[in-house]
Amino acid sequence: MSQAILEELERRRAAAKLGGGVKRIESQHAKGKLTARERIEVLLDEGSFEETDMFVEHRSHDFGMDQQRIPGDGVVTGRGTIGGRLVYVFSKDFTVFGGSLSGAHAAKIVKIQKMALTAGAPIIGLFDAGGARIQEGVESLAGYADIFLQNTLASGVIPQISVIMGPCAGGDVYSPAITDFIFMVKDTSYMYVTGPDVVKTVTNEVVSHEDLGGARVHAGKSGVADGAFENDLEALSEVRRLIGFLPLSNREKPPVRDSYDEADRDEASLDTLVPTNPNQPYDMKELILKMVDEADFFEIGADFARNIICGFGRLDGQSVGIVANQPQVLAGVLDIDSSRKAARFVRFCDAFHIPLVTLVDVPGFMPGTKQEYGALIKHGAKLLFAYAEATVPKLTVITRKAYGGAYDVMSSKHLRGDVNYAWPTAEIAVMGAKGAVEIIFRKEAGDPEALAAREAEYKERFANPFVAAGLGYIDDVIMPHGTRRRLIKALKTLKNKTQENPWKKHDNIPL
Repeated sequence: MSQAILEELERRRAAAKLGGGVKRIESQHAKGKLTARERIEVLLDEGSFEETDMFVEHRSHDFGMDQQRIPGDGVVTGRGTIGGRLVYVFSKDFTVFGGSLSGAHAAKIVKIQKMALTAGAPIIGLFDAGGARIQEGVESLAGYADIFLQNTLASGVIPQISVIMGPCAGGDVYSPAITDFIFMVKDTSYMYVTGPDVVKTVTNEVVSHEDLGGARVHAGKSGVADGAFENDLEALSEVRRLIGFLPLSNREKPPVRDSYDEADRDEASLDTLVPTNPNQPYDMKELILKMVDEADFFEIGADFARNIICGFGRLDGQSVGIVANQPQVLAGVLDIDSSRKAARFVRFCDAFHIPLVTLVDVPGFMPGTKQEYGALIKHGAKLLFAYAEATVPKLTVITRKAYGGAYDVMSSKHLRGDVNYAWPTAEIAVMGAKGAVEIIFRKEAGDPEALAAREAEYKERFANPFVAAGLGYIDDVIMPHGTRRRLIKALKTLKNKTQENPWKKHDNIPL
C-alpha cells in the first residue's frame, strides 16, 4: 500500500475533523457549546462511533462557493451505541458554513436516516445551524423536503429524537417537529420559523431570539420542546438515559432490565397520600416515584401543561409509559394543552409497544370561553382517540376524582382498558356532589339544610368506587400501599396480549 496514499488519507481525515478551523472551534467553546464531534463523543459509548461520508463536499459553484470547500460540509453523520445498543446520529457543525444546509449536507442526513430505518435503530439529530445555505437556492430547499419525507416515513417505525443545541430556524425546525421528542439547551438554543428581524418587519413586534424561540418558551409555553436542559452535557446525558427506556424499533418489545427493587414491595405511606378533604391537592409525582423501580422516572414535557404528567418508568424491569393527572396544578383538570401533550405521548407508547399506566384524579374538562374558542372539543378528542385506538397493555388506577367525560377519556374500561383499579378514596360520578345536587334538586335551592342533606346523600351513593365496581367498570378496589405489587402482577398477565384494530390505510385523528 502506497505510503503517499496513507499520508493523504490522514491529511484528509485531519482536515475533516478540524471542521471550520481552530478559531471557530474556540468561538463555539466561548459560547458554552461543544463542537459537533465533541457532542457525539458525549452521546455515544466511548469508541463506538463509526463515521460515514466524512469526505463529502458541497457541489455549488455560485457566489464564490467553489473556492470554499470543507470536508463533511457542516454535518457529522454515523452510527454508534448507547448502553451497547445501536443508534444512528447526525450532528450539525456550526463551525462549517454556520451549519447551513446544502444539497450535499442534506444528502448525508437522508442517507443516515435511510440506514437507521433499514437497520431498525433510533436516529438522534443534534441541531446547531443557521438554516438553508442561501447560495444554493432551491437545492437546499429540496434537501429539506427530502429530510422531512424520511422523518415522516420513519415515524412510528424507529424512535426519532432531536436535540436543539444552537440556532434552529426556518426550514430546519420542521424536521425536529416531526420527530418523537425535542430537547433544548437553555440560553444557547432557539427555534422559530421566522426570526426577530422578519417579525419586526411584518408585525412591528420587537422581540429577542430568546423570547421568540428560546428553550424556556418552547418547554414552558408552546410545548414544542419536551425538555430544557442547563447545558450540552446534561442534554446529551439525558438522551442516553431516555434511550434506555425505548425499543430500538417497532419490530421489537421495549427493553427489560434487571431490577433491584422488590416486585412485591408495599409502600405504606401511600395509604395517606390522598387528603381527607376532597378539594385539597397532593403531589401525584409522589405516587409515581414510590411506584416505579428505584424511583427512576423520566418525565416528558415537565414544564408544559403541568396539570398532566407524562413520562417513562419501569415496573419490575419492564419499561412503561405513565400518564397521570396532577392535582397540584389546576386540580388536575384536562384542558387543551394537557390533552395534546398526553395524546401525543400515548400514541408514541402505542407505536412502540410500551405498556401504559394511567393514574387518574380528574375533576373534568376546563370550562371557559378561552378553552371553547381554542377548540377544547377537538383537542380533548385527541386524547380520547389516542387511548381508544391503543392496543398495548393498559393499566389504570383511579386515586380520587374521576368525573364526567374525563373519566371516560382517562383510559377507562370502556376504551378497552385491560386492568382498571380504584383506591377506596375514588369518586366516580358524572360530577361533584355539590354541582349534581344543585341541578337535580334545583327546586330546593332556597333551603340550605335540605340541599346539605341531599349532598350528603349523593356523596354516600356516588363518592366511592363501588357503583362502578358493581357494574364491572372497575376490576378491583385496591389498597394504595399495594399499588406497585398489583400493577406488576397485572402487567405480567398481559405480557402476550394481542389486539388489533380494523384494517385501515391510516386513521383520521381529530387534528
